[in-house]
Amino acid sequence: MSVSDTLILRALTVDELPLLHTLWNQAELEYRPKGRDTVENLAKELAVNPTGFIGAFLNGRLIGFVLASDDGRRGWINRLAVHPDYRGQQVGERLIAEAERVLHAQGRQIVAALIEEHNTHSQNLFKRVGYLVMPEVLYFSKRASWDV
Repeated sequence: MSVSDTLILRALTVDELPLLHTLWNQAELEYRPKGRDTVENLAKELAVNPTGFIGAFLNGRLIGFVLASDDGRRGWINRLAVHPDYRGQQVGERLIAEAERVLHAQGRQIVAALIEEHNTHSQNLFKRVGYLVMPEVLYFSKRASWDV
């Protein structure tokens, strides 16, 4: 039996949000612990998107996470993280599939992901599950600060 077969995928509770900082550190995922990713800010986002905070639990331990959000036109997959000890065991694929299921249930027919250029592991994972790179699209951002 594989790890993927014994995973429990479910929405996080507000009390579990601090676990994200630990997982993101373990997965070496960049995040803003004093900005947009404070537990307080995550709790506000969870309140308006309770089904989008998807955790992968193995024996009660959070080993993966993905955020599925909806901008009204398309669904977005963000913040995908898998604990390094469980990479290559279908955890990321399962999280992406669950995020797609949630977004399709909300009526989104287009699902997209923004992946940093240096994150080749995520790029390869998304390609493997059928996502296409859109090289003609450039992402522009204007921020109040780099913490947001």
